Amino acid sequence: MSDLSEVKIFTGENSKYIAENIAKSLGLELGKKTFLNFSDGEFATAYDETVRGDHVFIVQSTFPPSDNLMELLMMIDAAKRASAYKVVAVIPYFGFARQDRKDRPRVAIGAKLVANMLHAAGVDRIMTMDLHADQIQGFFDIPVDHLYGSSVLAPYIRSLNLDNLAIASPDIGGSKRANSWAKFFNSDLVICHKTRERPNEVAEMKAIGNVKNKNVVIVDDMIDTAGTICKAADMLKNMGAKTVRAVATHAVLSGQAYQRIEESALEEVIFTDSIPLKQQTHKIKTISVADMFAETIRNVYEHKSISDHFIL
Repeated sequence: MSDLSEVKIFTGENSKYIAENIAKSLGLELGKKTFLNFSDGEFATAYDETVRGDHVFIVQSTFPPSDNLMELLMMIDAAKRASAYKVVAVIPYFGFARQDRKDRPRVAIGAKLVANMLHAAGVDRIMTMDLHADQIQGFFDIPVDHLYGSSVLAPYIRSLNLDNLAIASPDIGGSKRANSWAKFFNSDLVICHKTRERPNEVAEMKAIGNVKNKNVVIVDDMIDTAGTICKAADMLKNMGAKTVRAVATHAVLSGQAYQRIEESALEEVIFTDSIPLKQQTHKIKTISVADMFAETIRNVYEHKSISDHFIL
């Protein structure tokens, strides 16, 4: 086992659940810090131990509210001002990633703005997982370790030993991801096509491919309102699918998502723990990525390859 005496793991207030497991996997204790809330909603954070000359890894997913992002920025700034040697932001879920381009006039490119803020705060490296758009890596002028949730999700699907397997994409945009899964499992590929009348609301959906008597697995990077996934599952079931499951890296799950999943034709939905679940249901399963991030942190510190985590 290598010497990690110069590695310190810290976490924001809402990512302790995964940071504790990452630290445990590395054989370390979480670093001590203080978080203060003021009556007006402002907050402050401070390290309660020295980080001078250390490799500081700050674990914080930036899911809503935006306080999580602000806290991460302040922790990076505090570590740099405390003379940390390197500061790495470990962001299992990178918020604002869906705003990666100008898809209509007069809109912000939120993902680029977040990248600029992280750079301005002084971060030396980013470690994240399943960005909504791969090109976001190019928004940074520092190293970005982009991991894939398929490293833990695909082995789980394989463990189910599903015969007559078909991989489905819930929309055209996810066809590249679904195609990679289909090649990995040597299975059929199904593409769902949807039209929207307004954001987060699917108007119509059709499927390309044969699903009759097949065990279908729908793959996506995140599930938000669950409208698309549930509509796709119901449609595939009506087309003769034997079972329908869904796997996604990030459990955004807003609005009526939990209710929709419970009432849908989905057998189960499998997520990583990049975002904590707001409630537990019998159809939702989570698989931890703490060991994957811990191994990546170790390899980055030891200047070793991390390519073993790119199985798809």
